[in-house]
Order: sequence, then C-alpha cells, then structure tokens
Amino acid sequence: MSRKGSIKNGDNNCFDTVENNEEKELEAMSATADAPGEIKLEAKMGLINGITVIVGSIIGSGIFVSPTGVIMHTGSTNVALLVWTLSGIFSMVGAYCYAELGCMIKRSGADYAYIMETFGPFAAFIRLWIECMIVRPCSQAIVALTFSIYVLKPIFPDCDPPGDAARLLAAVCICTLAFVNCWDVKWATRVQDVFTYAKLVALLVIITAGAYQLAKGHTEHFNFDNTKTEVTSIALSFYSGLFAYNGWNYLNFIIEELKDPIKNLPRAIAISCTLVTVVYVCTNAAFYTTLSPKEVLASEAVAVTFANRLFGVMAWIIPVFVALSTFGAVNGILLTSSRLFYAGACEGQMPEILTMIQVSRLTPAPAVICMALLSMCYLASSNINALINYVGFATWLSIGVSVLCVPWLRYTQPNLARPIRVNLIFPILYILATLFVTLVPMYASPVETGYGCLMIFSAVPVYFAFIAWKTKPKFFVSGVVGVTKFMQKLMVVVGKAKPAQV
Repeated sequence: MSRKGSIKNGDNNCFDTVENNEEKELEAMSATADAPGEIKLEAKMGLINGITVIVGSIIGSGIFVSPTGVIMHTGSTNVALLVWTLSGIFSMVGAYCYAELGCMIKRSGADYAYIMETFGPFAAFIRLWIECMIVRPCSQAIVALTFSIYVLKPIFPDCDPPGDAARLLAAVCICTLAFVNCWDVKWATRVQDVFTYAKLVALLVIITAGAYQLAKGHTEHFNFDNTKTEVTSIALSFYSGLFAYNGWNYLNFIIEELKDPIKNLPRAIAISCTLVTVVYVCTNAAFYTTLSPKEVLASEAVAVTFANRLFGVMAWIIPVFVALSTFGAVNGILLTSSRLFYAGACEGQMPEILTMIQVSRLTPAPAVICMALLSMCYLASSNINALINYVGFATWLSIGVSVLCVPWLRYTQPNLARPIRVNLIFPILYILATLFVTLVPMYASPVETGYGCLMIFSAVPVYFAFIAWKTKPKFFVSGVVGVTKFMQKLMVVVGKAKPAQV
C-alpha cells in the first residue's frame, strides 16, 4: 500500500493529496530516522522475548481471581483441576494451529490478518471491532485496576481501597507503560522480561508452599464431592479457565518484530503454553491444600487468602507479587494490542494515522497512544467485568473462526507456502470445542450473550458507513485529511512506505 507521507492520492478512501511543502516536511522527518530509507517496524525480538511476551500476556490477574469462577461451576476440587488442565490443552491446540497461520501469513495482526486473507474485509472488520474497541481495552483496564488494588491493599488492609484512588493509579500504570512502548520496543520487551520473571517467582512461592502442605498430608480437599454434572455448568466453568489462559495468541500480533519467526514462533508457543499450563495446575492444587472450595468461593482474592493462612507477617509479599504480575500483563496487552490497531489501519479499516511509525524511535506510537486512551476511558466504568462477560463468548468464537482458516485455506489455497503444517485433526477438535464453550453458555446465560451479540452487530453500521461507503462528502474527506496531517506533525510520525521524492 503506497503512501505519500501520510495521505493516499485521491483513491476511493477519505484522503486527498498533500501539498508539496508538507511532502518535504515528511521527507525531512524520515531523514532523521535511525534506519535509512523505509520507515518500518524492526525485528528486534528473539526466542526468549517471544516466550516472555506470551507468558507475560497470559499470566496476569486471571490465575489469582479465576479459581473462584471455576470452582463455582464445577463444585469439586478434582473437576476444577481437570478444567484447568483441559483449558491449557485447549489453548495449546489453538496455539499450534496459529503457528501454521503465523508462518504462512507473516503479517502483524494475527487472527485479523488471517480472517482478512481467508474470509475477506467484512468478517475481518467485525473481529477487529470487537478486539480493538471492547475486548482489549476492557481487559487492559481490568488488569490495571487489579494492579492498583493490590498495590493499595497494604495501605488499606482492613477494607477495599477507595475507587477513585484505584482508578487514578490504574491510569498512571497505563500511561507509564504507554510511554515505555512509545519510546523503544527493546524497553517494552525488557519490562516484559523482568515482570514475567517476577510473576513466575510469585507463583513459585505459592506452589512451593502448596508442595510443603502436600508433604504434610493436607489432601482432604482433593475429591469429587458436590460435583456439578450439568453441561451448562461445565461449559461456564471453561469461561473462567480460558479467561486466565487468554493471551496465548498475542505473539502472532507482533510477528513482524520477531527474529526468524518460522523457527522461533512455534518454539515460543510450545514452551510458553506448556509452562503456563503446568504452573496454573500446580498453583490451583496449592490453593486447595490449604483452602476448601467454600473458602475459595468466599474469597475475592484467592492468593491473598492463601497467603494470610500460611505466611503470617510475610503475607504482604503476595499482594506485591500480584501487583508485579498484573503490571507485566498490562505491558503485554499494550505491546501486542497496539500492533492490532496498526494492522487494521494498514488495511484501511482504521484511521490511517495508526499506520504511522515514530521517525526516531521506530515504534507505532499513534497505535500505542490510541490503545492507552481507550483503556483509560473504560476505567470510568464500574461494571467492566460484566462487559467482559458479555463479549467473552464472542472472543472465543472469533478465535474459532481464525482456526477455521487452517482447513479453509488448505482447500482454497493449497499452494501457499506452509513452513509448518499441522494435522487437520487439531483445528477440527479446536473448532468443535469452541462451539461447545460458546453455544452452550448462550442457552445458560441468554442475557449476557445477547448483549455480546449486540456489540458484534454494532460493527455492521460502522463498516458500511466508514469503510464500504466510498463516495463520502468532500467536507468529511477534508476534515479527516486535516486531522491526520496535524496528528502527524504533533507526534512526528510518517507512513510505513518510503516517502515519494519531490
């Protein structure tokens, strides 16, 4: 997609030609970039960075709050542990399918790019809309709020932290990490590395304490008592389990910045998904060496309740480690989600300013800032968790559609280069499991899934009004062009393509 600096030359989209003096300004901007010629994202991430991006994105607040949701719908400890194991296997199968897609379609945007290639722009935009406008910013706001609550917990040990203070600290967290991601990709990946190690240390402390309890013979809670056998309850239990595993596909969103993706992408996926599954199952087993299912159900922060029972005066270390864990998770969501904005804008389905790269830092600064601002908007809401529940089924359904791309492209485009070729049994099993965890809850929770459907359908009028409609009024076109040029100069950014010579 060729651009003069920032503006398309009079095509059917809503951008006009830029005057010569503005072209010269943009050329001057690109001349200051670190890399000569084309301004683009650079491949700076190795295998270890890839592993920490996935592990850091998966392990956030979920493992510390989802055990309550899983035990609520399973009823017994043993079935809850089985759900945690199957959720990890489910995620690994999906990640394996994504490895074929990622090495075949090597573009940032992951499932958005795969659906665009397979099913066209309309289906891709619906996926983009749900992820960019609702799921990602909501998820980041929730994790940032979890971070702030755990940071403030030692200051307010006997009560919940004030809501305004928690939201303000969450906003500071998001702004700080937005600055890091705008400044340097290496800084962002270093933050991811450090806080991934910190959260693994936190979980290792919990697992070690649980192993000590097991050695003392505390196995009284490991049984099948009170198991719920309803299909709807089992399906809903997977919602909580899969929420904790959400993020296994995030490395695919930044594949353009991964060194040797054909080798490193599948390795990073295999190592990180296996590691997270083992850690999650062991962590939950550790919880139940000390806490009964009823105690887990009564706790809003299972890890803190566990620490209070075992660690005495040192119980404060768990809230600190949880805060570190969620801080790293906010960074992982921001790092990968900004690339989804970037990929959508490159396809002409989001404002073109989001395709631009900061000329001296070579980072997608506009996309990072957009993601941060949307997340902070959701901090004003007091019902974010309900909103995530509304679109949870849509998230897994859309990922199922992405996995459907594997057999579909095998049939429609058999000659595409496939460095990794998965056995078709894996995408078929994943699609069947996706149908189970999405359609059954639609019957069990019709109100929540109904709201989710409304959110999906809200993408339809937006698509036809802003993308499919090519003959927009001249005043609208001129306004968009003016705003784009102003934002370019404000953030010192240029388009991905090399500026035209004057």
